[in-house]
Amino acid sequence: MKISFLLHNAYGIGGTITTTFNLAHALAERHEVEIVSALRHREDTSLTLDPRVRLRPLVDLRHEKDHPLHLRPAKVFPASEYRYKQYSELTDRRIGELLATTDADVAIGTRPGLNVHLALQAPERTVRIGQEHLTVDNHSPRLRRALRRAYPRLDALTTVTEADATAYRRKMRLPGVRVEALPNSVPDPSLPPAGGAAPYVVAAGRLVPVKRYDLLIGAFATVAAERPDWQLRIYGKGVERDRLRRLIDELDLHNNVFLMGAATPMEAEWVKGSIAAATSDFEPFGMTIVEAMRCGLPVVSTDCPHGPAEIIRDGEDGRLVPVGDRNALASALLELVRDDDARRRMGRTALDNSRRYAPGPVVAQAEALFDALTVAKATGRPAAPPARPGRALVAGAYAARDAALAATDSMVRTVGKAKR
Repeated sequence: MKISFLLHNAYGIGGTITTTFNLAHALAERHEVEIVSALRHREDTSLTLDPRVRLRPLVDLRHEKDHPLHLRPAKVFPASEYRYKQYSELTDRRIGELLATTDADVAIGTRPGLNVHLALQAPERTVRIGQEHLTVDNHSPRLRRALRRAYPRLDALTTVTEADATAYRRKMRLPGVRVEALPNSVPDPSLPPAGGAAPYVVAAGRLVPVKRYDLLIGAFATVAAERPDWQLRIYGKGVERDRLRRLIDELDLHNNVFLMGAATPMEAEWVKGSIAAATSDFEPFGMTIVEAMRCGLPVVSTDCPHGPAEIIRDGEDGRLVPVGDRNALASALLELVRDDDARRRMGRTALDNSRRYAPGPVVAQAEALFDALTVAKATGRPAAPPARPGRALVAGAYAARDAALAATDSMVRTVGKAKR
């Protein structure tokens, strides 16, 4: 099967790029996979791309920034989309040409504007899947109206949480479109898991207001007052750095809280810690939560919409606290700081529970979706809805995947030949 991802800019750094690369790498074990980058601004990708995955840029901003068509506004990419000003008549034309000539069996968009292109311009013979990496509630009413007009031409829409899949089904009303939760995956760690003895709390992500690192630093002041041997290490860069630096100084935490800058990959930093913290006001999924758990760290997180509650089992592999509640956050951190046995036990459980986000189970679910949609396309029958929520990923998914492949393999091959 040939699978094509349409990505905003594969040469940058971000959660959507990371998860797309992760899924593409895993799918390349069994399929022909390509990533099409609408934009390109540098020679090499910031993240490592599996050599089996083909990368194709459409508009190279190093040479085409002043192209006459790039100076004209886009007409297909919706004006209400966050990235609209980066798109143009040139991107409209290049994306349209790409989709008109694609030989992909499955084409996957990775943000609302690109999903609109896919819905309107991809050929009927191609399985068209839109991905939602934020949430339906994150979009303006104007954008939701634009999506409601275009999305019925998709074959499926995937969200990263079951909560958002439910919201899409209820609020968008997309008849004939299969809406399914497909979580992000995190590759198997290459380093031994954290031992739970080091006196470090670790956090990672962009230094932006929604991540609420000010809340975390304030809560850690309570931790440091009782346990001055413990440190908080925050990894990332962003517009909040100077403000957070001033807050650290104001709270006299310069010996306890450190802004470490960006680190890629983060795995080597996670395993140095004993507790992870995530304090966002809003988190569509929570990649850093999964990354930390896969390295054996229990995670203390705000119970914000939508991801953390679907990832963390409160009291088992981490703690969930109310959004914006500094005292509750400090108490949850201190609970784990004080209790070595509980911290290590929860870390081991986090390691076990997070295996449902390993590439194998997630790819098994993705392949089952692709196969169901391909067969539905060939037979003219609607694809059956998923048997259970997307987060219920277990080892048995391998058996289900293999059975589905065995049952549909001959039909898929026939469809593939017809498309070529």
